[in-house]
Amino acid sequence: MAKVSIIGGGSWGIALAVLLRGNGHEITVWSALDKEIEMLRENHEHKMLPGVKLAEDMAFTTDDKEAVEGKDLLIMAVASSYTRSTAHRLKPYVADGQKILNVAKGIEEHTVMTLSEIIEQEIPQADVAVMSGPSHAEEVGRGVPTTIVVGAKSKATAEYIQNLFMNEVFRVYISPDILGMELGGALKNVVALAAGIADGLGYGDNTKAALITRGITEIARLGTAMGGRFETFCGLTGIGDLIVTCASMHSRNRRAGILIGQGKTCDEAMAEVKMVVEGVHSAKAAMELAQKYNVQLPIIEQVNAVLFQGKSAALAVRELMLRDKKLEVSDQPWPV
Repeated sequence: MAKVSIIGGGSWGIALAVLLRGNGHEITVWSALDKEIEMLRENHEHKMLPGVKLAEDMAFTTDDKEAVEGKDLLIMAVASSYTRSTAHRLKPYVADGQKILNVAKGIEEHTVMTLSEIIEQEIPQADVAVMSGPSHAEEVGRGVPTTIVVGAKSKATAEYIQNLFMNEVFRVYISPDILGMELGGALKNVVALAAGIADGLGYGDNTKAALITRGITEIARLGTAMGGRFETFCGLTGIGDLIVTCASMHSRNRRAGILIGQGKTCDEAMAEVKMVVEGVHSAKAAMELAQKYNVQLPIIEQVNAVLFQGKSAALAVRELMLRDKKLEVSDQPWPV
């Protein structure tokens, strides 16, 4: 049995708390929000996961020291925009070599750092790993079969976390490509906004398939330029996560995109979704990275124009369709 703290009381953190408690581990849930902890203590259920009951012996706290000290694993499950402030807040209590698993997805806008890089910068004494893949909280909380990937700098750390999570409905692979995993997890949210916008405009399956396929091409183009492995983008944390996020109504990014396609502004869509839409925060960062590494991201560029420049969603799709004629795979030779 391991002592595990979930840092963040949102639906994803709670779904993982339920999973790990079912595996026999001792669970503490921390949140900076008093009302969130009160809700969990009183109801033993998260309002976003109705019917998913929390074990009576789970601990709930807003105390930083209680959440961190003596724990075998800290799971960082706060929204990406709060990763830095939360890591900074918890740093004084983190021991040398203490393991932190980041399960959020995003890129920090003003620094274009991945979330694991932020945690390592704020808590340099920690052993930081990441977990990503096609895994909606609503399904993980109910025990729906799910497969994900844990990335770490050492195989020993990856295998340790793998063993904590693995069970008959939650399969865990491991990988050394932390950067590729995080870029796939962050950038797929931007493409999912595009897929939702297409749905909101009334387009069909053909359009969705094109956005997913060309979207993973953009993600891999940038990711490999930054040092990620191409194979990572072909796997669970690349195309796998992209498919589920573009296709499912559990996806807050797709739902926000649908609303934008129907004519709502970015702010109106986020307010109606009532959850953090990570793709909005990652979209600008993606364009900064594209400029830095000199790669073209036409879908992500059009999403930025719709989100932040007032561009018509219909016009953005039209311009994508009318781009210069291209080869699908540029390095394939023609037979002589």
